[in-house]
Amino acid sequence: MHKVYTDIVEISGDVITVEAEGVGYSEIARITTSRGVSLAQVIRLDGKRVSLQVFAGSKGISTQDKVRFLRSPMRVASGSNLLGRIFNGSGLPLDNGPELNENLIDIGGPPVNPVKRIIPDKMIRTGIPMIDVFNSLVESQKLPIFSIAGQPYNDLLARIAIQAEVDIIVLGGMGLKYDDYLFFRDTLDAQGALSRSIFFMHTASDPIVECLLVPDISLAVAENFALQGKRVLVLLTDMTNFCDALKEISITMEQIPSNRGYPGDLYSQLASRYEKAVDFDTAGSITILAVTTMPGDDVTHPVPDNTGYITEGQFYLKNRVIEPFGSLSRLKQQVNGKTRDDHRVIMDTMIQLFASYRETLEKQSMGFGMSDWDKKLLRYGKLFEEKMMSLKVNVSLEKALDLGWEIMASCFAPEETGIKKSMIEKYWPGIRQTKNGKD
Repeated sequence: MHKVYTDIVEISGDVITVEAEGVGYSEIARITTSRGVSLAQVIRLDGKRVSLQVFAGSKGISTQDKVRFLRSPMRVASGSNLLGRIFNGSGLPLDNGPELNENLIDIGGPPVNPVKRIIPDKMIRTGIPMIDVFNSLVESQKLPIFSIAGQPYNDLLARIAIQAEVDIIVLGGMGLKYDDYLFFRDTLDAQGALSRSIFFMHTASDPIVECLLVPDISLAVAENFALQGKRVLVLLTDMTNFCDALKEISITMEQIPSNRGYPGDLYSQLASRYEKAVDFDTAGSITILAVTTMPGDDVTHPVPDNTGYITEGQFYLKNRVIEPFGSLSRLKQQVNGKTRDDHRVIMDTMIQLFASYRETLEKQSMGFGMSDWDKKLLRYGKLFEEKMMSLKVNVSLEKALDLGWEIMASCFAPEETGIKKSMIEKYWPGIRQTKNGKD
């Protein structure tokens, strides 16, 4: 029998404090009130003083209520019964389905031992040219989507969830509007992707403590499936809301604030989640895509700033497109040489020409005269934005590469691109047909 404590010495926001002995960090406690039972998690130990976050909020809790520690960390159900299900931030059903209490696994465990990891070398296709062609997503990669409020980052995540060539999607929502939750549910259901997905949803109206649980629950479930050999893609939105929840809790705990009021361990808090990305040498993989909204489009804000040191690049969503010069996949070289022999040629040449197009736009805005080359660049840039950058474009990698050749051929002569002759003869429209005769 576990000892029951009936003297809550302090209630501050959603954090309560009791005096107890033999309690471990992250241990779960059951609080019995006149209204029912609530769960809480140990977040601070100061001698005999134990501080706990109450998952459902502290409303209705009095200082005489009973607290019983369960001698275990937070756990969540695992297994195939989760597929197609929607849960809240505490792992309780939101879809009117049965509550799952079998195959429980701990959440918030340590990252995988590097000895068990392999070097990432497999591409995840998404059907989005700005990702597949120019910044390939690699299995076990951890990438943020840097954005500002109002950009279609949730639309982008939903499309990736539908089209990504993986086995399982785990979607974790933090501080979402209820409309966003319904959007994810209805969109994936309509496209037939809900059956391979698992949702853990925290809305803005839910207790803030549950926001902190979403990444840990999502990643614990993902790791369990990865150990079974599944390729799992974890989509998290929005990590800035997660960090704001950390900030609010740290203020409640009267911790000394760091940059802009965020806790001093913000980097460690983010790293402990992102480092869950892994490709097991004898099993499956976990890949993480996480939206990070930037207040005021400020990349030096503590959340994107710390995130950039942890992750392996970023997708920069701006003006409703993935911006080519703000985006980077540091692992793309691991895979884009294994796709088609012209992949890197298309990637490098088209971006170089697009950079020249941006320079031409500046010249045009300052009233300079446009040369014939400038006019070609202007035509090319418009085609690139329309047929490559637009998030409405949905084509396979091979078709995107062919489309790249067609765009360049419609604007330039082969020798103007700087592409070597062997590639021109193999892929350039017109020259390829002439050389092959029957192509």
